[in-house]
Amino acid sequence: MIILIILVDYPLQKGDNYTMTTRHMIDRLLDALTDTPAILVNGARQTGKSTLVQAAELGDSPRQYLTFDDPGILAAARSDPNGFVAGLGSAVTLDEVQHIPEIFPVIKAAIDRQRLPGRFLLTGSANVMLLPKLSESLAGRLEVLTLWPFSQGEMRGVKENFVDTLLGQEQPEWAGTAPTRDELLQMLVAGGYPPVLARASQRRRNAWFQSYLLTILQRDIRDLANIDDLSAIPRLLAVVTARAGGLLNFAELSRSAALPQSTLKRYFALLEATFLVQLLRPWARNLGKRVIQTPKVYLNDTGLLTYLQGVTVARLKAEGNQAGMVLENFVHMELRKQSTWSAAEPELFFWRTASGQEVDLVLEDRAGRIAGVEVKASATLAASDVRGLQALAQAAGPRWLRGVVLYTGTEVIPFAKNLHGVPLGRLWAA
Repeated sequence: MIILIILVDYPLQKGDNYTMTTRHMIDRLLDALTDTPAILVNGARQTGKSTLVQAAELGDSPRQYLTFDDPGILAAARSDPNGFVAGLGSAVTLDEVQHIPEIFPVIKAAIDRQRLPGRFLLTGSANVMLLPKLSESLAGRLEVLTLWPFSQGEMRGVKENFVDTLLGQEQPEWAGTAPTRDELLQMLVAGGYPPVLARASQRRRNAWFQSYLLTILQRDIRDLANIDDLSAIPRLLAVVTARAGGLLNFAELSRSAALPQSTLKRYFALLEATFLVQLLRPWARNLGKRVIQTPKVYLNDTGLLTYLQGVTVARLKAEGNQAGMVLENFVHMELRKQSTWSAAEPELFFWRTASGQEVDLVLEDRAGRIAGVEVKASATLAASDVRGLQALAQAAGPRWLRGVVLYTGTEVIPFAKNLHGVPLGRLWAA
């Protein structure tokens, strides 16, 4: 048995104060290494992938580590992919594999010759599941794990169980603390990118985000596609950011970004492939309708979202609607992060009817059981705040488990047996 705690060392405050942060996805990674020949840890740049795979030995024997961010290693692999893979050890970690897509079929051939669990541990800053040639190369041989920016629980040293509690059979205990409004707004603006949390001022955080986006533009997006006008990508990202939490309307985006729809869709796919934006599809009882209906769009981090919108804590205090949109994005991403280590492994959706009934987030587990989450930035709730959840419960029928309204107040409010108002802090409680 392999027992391992991976600690990622990031300074969260100015000076010499450091917080050792355990990544909750580690158990999934360790399990995959025992029975799968290739494991890909992917996610946006600077979420801690390289640190995760280097922080300790992942197995009984040392692993060779090579990164394709190194120009010499990248050149060697490109000049002779077959010879490069043939010269690797029996357990190897290859970092930032999106730089060299031609190595995937070579890894496939090596696995087919010698199928050893945990032989290849890969990291990438592009979603191979959205790049058909790469995903097809390792079908049936590759397990994909996604590492997001820090969750609130990871920053606090707590392994959150909100998702599993929400989808569990037992009646939950919803008691939890509520952050003050100032604490919450600071949380939203900071986000969860590890290097950002090491910066004491908003000005320094803004400088990091500026450099971060430039790096993605000049390295990852340029590697993934041949684009004549790279300046169009930041313009599109700005337009998408202004519509975070809204329906993805390509025709309207095309007009706002001054890009043909065909070009815009190709560029948007690159934003999705580099994990900057996330789509949330509508829930419907008919599985086919989920694919064809219009999704919502979110950013992967509220720190990045507020940077791109030029939003500060002071502005969030002054503009309630803006705070509500950012909070919805925040809860969506916290639930997505928790889903990567939850036992329930739910899919996330939203729900909206033609008559205007709506639920911000719908979680469906592998057994088809349904739970709903509404997000409110207010400190008080009214009966009208649960009408969407009540309508979803009727639509889901016997598959319905429960619904909660996450809000910024301090009390658990029972609207019905399986319908509660819950303090936001319960989202990151153990």
